[in-house]
Amino acid sequence: MHLIYLSTGREELDWNPASLIYGGETMRNNFKHAMTSMLILLGLVGGVTQIAWGKADKKDQGQRVFVPGEDRIQREVVHQLRLLPYYSVFDNLEFKVEGSTVELMGQVVRPSLKSDAEAAVKHVEGVERVVNNIEVLPLSGIDDRIRLAEYKAIYWHPGLDRYALSAIPSIHIIVKNGHVTLVGVVANEMDKNLAGIQANGVSGVFSVTNNLQVEK
Repeated sequence: MHLIYLSTGREELDWNPASLIYGGETMRNNFKHAMTSMLILLGLVGGVTQIAWGKADKKDQGQRVFVPGEDRIQREVVHQLRLLPYYSVFDNLEFKVEGSTVELMGQVVRPSLKSDAEAAVKHVEGVERVVNNIEVLPLSGIDDRIRLAEYKAIYWHPGLDRYALSAIPSIHIIVKNGHVTLVGVVANEMDKNLAGIQANGVSGVFSVTNNLQVEK
């Protein structure tokens, strides 16, 4: 299974939570100001520019025979997904390839992102079937508030703020009905624990599940 983490920044910044969550224009020259400007730091959450994907699940690989051509399909799926607009750190995309079938999983805020992901993968040569199990998160003003608060708590915290300034912010914050799940990749166990502590400190959150992976 491959985990897809995409994000970008924005040049035109505002206080509209919808623009923060749902994406915007690419920011290229404002990174130096991100540590001192709330608008710029929040603006880092936007549409797609780059992609990083995790390692395949070894248990999954051990249960089936790898089919020639799957590696190429995996690369093409990554390429197509990285072109999707409006993918943010509040979304999580995962997929796995079995022969000519691609299964899409994860959670997204925008319903259109689910359909866009499926449409993009269907254009990959060699893909004959797409199983779209992406979950569309429920619309909730409370969850939107938690998303903003979680982003601030994690990405503004000393020691974790460097992840916000990277080309690919790798800590994704999934919020559903007040419950928070952290997914993505961090450099070490300390950062994973620190992100979990920060996430738990946000008011109004019912629970936090820390599924961050540590780089090895």
